[in-house]
Amino acid sequence: MDSNVIAVDMGGTKILAAVVNAEGDILGTAKIPTKADKGAAVVIDRIASCIQKAVDKSRVARASIQAVGIGAPGPLDPGTGIVLFAPNLGWTNVPLKTELENRVCLPTFVDNDVNVGTLGEHAFGAGKGMSTLVGIFVGTGIGGGIIMDGELFHGASQTAGEIGHIIVKAGGPRCGCGTRGCLEALASRTAITRQLQKAIVKKGKKSILPELTGGDLKLIRSGALAKALRSNDKLTMKVFKKATKYLGVGIASIVNFLNPEMIVLGGGVVEALDDSFLDDIAAVVADYSLPNTLSGVRIVKAQLGDDAGILGAAALARQRLAAVT
Repeated sequence: MDSNVIAVDMGGTKILAAVVNAEGDILGTAKIPTKADKGAAVVIDRIASCIQKAVDKSRVARASIQAVGIGAPGPLDPGTGIVLFAPNLGWTNVPLKTELENRVCLPTFVDNDVNVGTLGEHAFGAGKGMSTLVGIFVGTGIGGGIIMDGELFHGASQTAGEIGHIIVKAGGPRCGCGTRGCLEALASRTAITRQLQKAIVKKGKKSILPELTGGDLKLIRSGALAKALRSNDKLTMKVFKKATKYLGVGIASIVNFLNPEMIVLGGGVVEALDDSFLDDIAAVVADYSLPNTLSGVRIVKAQLGDDAGILGAAALARQRLAAVT
């Protein structure tokens, strides 16, 4: 009988579930709204329902499904599967693993969503075959994941990979974490958008962004930023140049400290960039890296796009199941 797993990519607004086979083929998917305002129990019910819909669409035998892997937001304990704190969901100390296992009657394995995305790129994407890599995903915030000796590295308190909170500008803008000068406060989409809004509204700088957003600059998303860049919008390009510099400084710190084989860059902001910006990032990394540390280190774009979370969750399920059986 074929060996399949359920993969779940869970966010504050949507739940995506898929049946994935051993080769990484997605056999069936389902997507529903999270409805986080209804509370944890209802959300977990909805995850179970979404899983069943994905199984129904895949038309595989339920008996062929061995486990569930899920990427969830917020700090969590991957051993117990307890989500410690997820502000987008309003969760504190929610036993996601146990509760979902009770509903679907399958071994369930949980990890942070960015860790899972990194694992997806390692198992099926840009980092396939690498022993050590660091994934950096730039979106609303900046998250990271670390692969050491082919496996996710979690650290002593399960929080390794908080790359967005590397300090790249002492005394810089305040980050959502409360510290000043974090990479996330300077190079995330939130930071980029804030800088653009200030330049346009308070300083009167010209940009195509008001046209792209219907005059509502609160609607700036990665798609609008990509269009502005393709249109050679001078203000957007200037702000991105500054953000990519800080990304380069942060990556250089990772290269100097960890010296991984590969840095994989993903997320909506990175997907909006063309290769010239990636060249700019690589040049900054070279400027700030110690002699010889950059030798053999590849800096590449993520390959899986929106599938990274699903394929990573599938890889998580298979790896963790193998470890306990």
